[in-house]
Amino acid sequence: MPDGLQIPEGKFYIGDAGYACRPGILPSFRKTRYHLNEFSAKHRPQNAKELFNMRHSSLRVTIERAFAALKNRFKVLDQKPFHTIDTQVKLALACCILHNWILGWGEDEFFEEVVTFDEVETGHGVDADDNDAWKEKRQEWADAMWEARGNTTI
Repeated sequence: MPDGLQIPEGKFYIGDAGYACRPGILPSFRKTRYHLNEFSAKHRPQNAKELFNMRHSSLRVTIERAFAALKNRFKVLDQKPFHTIDTQVKLALACCILHNWILGWGEDEFFEEVVTFDEVETGHGVDADDNDAWKEKRQEWADAMWEARGNTTI
């Protein structure tokens, strides 16, 4: 994508079911339970796709909470932009840097606990133009989650 969204090699963005499954974009499975309120102790995931969607939804909610915390702390991010796009990008980056600095040097009223994760996989191994391979990779990850569900908390 010469003029579009540039996704770094070995990385991907999560997207909702409206996005196509292609290298760099990881949407939920369509026509499969997705929202967290559809799952409970009585209504646990019944297959790999439902488990994948439940965890995808959980990640999406976590990301939305992080952006809400940033917008709550830095009101400029929650206002109609009047800066150039380059300035907006720099402003958002500066707010993220300041936010992370605050988290590292003191207690934060927006986050009760900071959790870090070790990177498990450095790349996804899918060619940049291979949509079918990306769909297979998503299914492979869903199946791996389903197989490991007995070893972790769902």
